Amino acid sequence: MGYLEGFAVTLRKVAEGVTTRNYRGGKGGRSDQKAPKPPRLHGRHVLNRYEDGMEKCIGCELCAGVCPAKCIYVRGAENPPEDPKSPGERYGYVYEINYLRCIHCDLCVEACPTEAITETKMFEFSFTNRSDAIYTKDELLVGDDGKPKDLPWEDWRPGEDEYTSGWMRATSPSGKAGFEGKVGWSGELGYGVRSPELGQSAVEIEESSSDGSDEHGGHH
Repeated sequence: MGYLEGFAVTLRKVAEGVTTRNYRGGKGGRSDQKAPKPPRLHGRHVLNRYEDGMEKCIGCELCAGVCPAKCIYVRGAENPPEDPKSPGERYGYVYEINYLRCIHCDLCVEACPTEAITETKMFEFSFTNRSDAIYTKDELLVGDDGKPKDLPWEDWRPGEDEYTSGWMRATSPSGKAGFEGKVGWSGELGYGVRSPELGQSAVEIEESSSDGSDEHGGHH
């Protein structure tokens, strides 16, 4: 294709008009609505607390050991008897995640025995320096209200802190059907015990209702 033919393609595309729209993000001028996020989207991590305020992390370092990107650094310490941080003998004294390496595979969530680390739906970061991309325990640990810290370079939207991946593991449709509809995790500060996921059987019933057949019809 010669130069003239190439310019002709460009001019034709210009004449077709713009198929995208301007999106003004950030905490100031939010005008356009974002597309809904998938229910299992893996975003920014949080370190959770029990309903009594105790930290769920026991500093076992399993999340760091299973991480394929080697982006998690954890160091546990003995719980001080006069001011215990977690219900166990140890707690996460140091906890860091390097988001320049993280691939959001969710393996850390799967490995955690206490459901301390989970992932929210917030995935938009705007780091101005490399040090901001390394989240410390103080930044990851939820506040006294159980909500994630809202850092200056993050773009949180309503609902992105709800239904984090930790509560979806045991009852996900790809898991065992025996876990569907059953609560298999502890309550979280600010949220309590989350409602269990209904799973694949609920999807089948919903499809059955939408196409006019009953649950004893052709969807088994």
